[in-house]
Amino acid sequence: MVAYNWRIPWRLLLLASLFLAAVLLTGCFPSHSQSTFDPAGPVAGRQLDLFKLIFWTAAVVFVVVEGVLVLALFRYRRKPGQPLPKQTHGSTPLEIGWTILPVVILAVIAVPTVTTIFAQADPPPGERVEVKVVGHQWWWEFDYTQYGITTANELHVPVGKPVAIELQSDDVIHSFWIPKLAGKTDVIPTRTNRMWFQADKPGEYYGQCAELCGLAHAQMRFRVIAESQSDFDLWVAGQKTPAAVPMSSVFGIKGCTVCHTATGQDALAAQATRMASFLKGNPQFPAPNLTHFATRSTFAAGLLDRTDENLRKWLKDPETVKPGNRMQELAGAYHNPSMALSDADINALVAYLNSLK
Repeated sequence: MVAYNWRIPWRLLLLASLFLAAVLLTGCFPSHSQSTFDPAGPVAGRQLDLFKLIFWTAAVVFVVVEGVLVLALFRYRRKPGQPLPKQTHGSTPLEIGWTILPVVILAVIAVPTVTTIFAQADPPPGERVEVKVVGHQWWWEFDYTQYGITTANELHVPVGKPVAIELQSDDVIHSFWIPKLAGKTDVIPTRTNRMWFQADKPGEYYGQCAELCGLAHAQMRFRVIAESQSDFDLWVAGQKTPAAVPMSSVFGIKGCTVCHTATGQDALAAQATRMASFLKGNPQFPAPNLTHFATRSTFAAGLLDRTDENLRKWLKDPETVKPGNRMQELAGAYHNPSMALSDADINALVAYLNSLK
């Protein structure tokens, strides 16, 4: 029988450890679009301060405990011929010490944690923007209740003003997370959760569903677009203006209006199509509101930039671009072969979507 030596050279082990550490540290770069180490608002900033306190407290505990362990391993290891050392049972000073010390450590962590939770439970008093967020498989719906606007996957907010978020789910558990603006908050069916954030700097901030919610979970993205108050007011005014273009015949004939709406001259026709579908007992699938679609920079829950090429790719075979999307489910539910799109249909739909400004 052959005996194998499974001992790993210490140099190889050291190199592997250094490589693993380097890989893990790549997630700590503040410049990353979803790094929590570059807060852009008061909520994320205070959460980062709390994280640093807990991290360094844990680091000190780790160094002390492991240091004592390594010292004991080398200083008191048994040597050949050494008799059994004197056995000690119990030590009052030690027992008192390692009872009090953990209590002190937990207090150092618990008190700032509790105060931070209470401080961030509600937005500060004063003017705010209120948004109802609904999580769907696999996209986000944003309803600006005070302005009468509903949009999808791009959340516009004014800089320097608190944004109060009401979170609901249309299907399964999701998690709403904007790393540079606020931590994760679960989005749970039949329950309403609340959170708030504030963007102190203009820019685009990447958001993500942080709870495994199905096949396309990793592609359930969104963006927060923080802009000046004047730019935000212009955006609101534009969104409240109906999209004036008439409905594309392809958009209506191919069944797009069963799930999507693009308010404007086609609103009544779309509503009639959905109502007729409902009366026939066909299932309804919530889908993003396409009103002013051409003003968005991305689509498919932030997965693709809004370009003609990406739109054609999406319309031709959405399942390949984003597996699990409900467009294929809709086609199966309605057993409608005419929903298949020719190149001419796709070109017509791309032109129509680009006209929704």
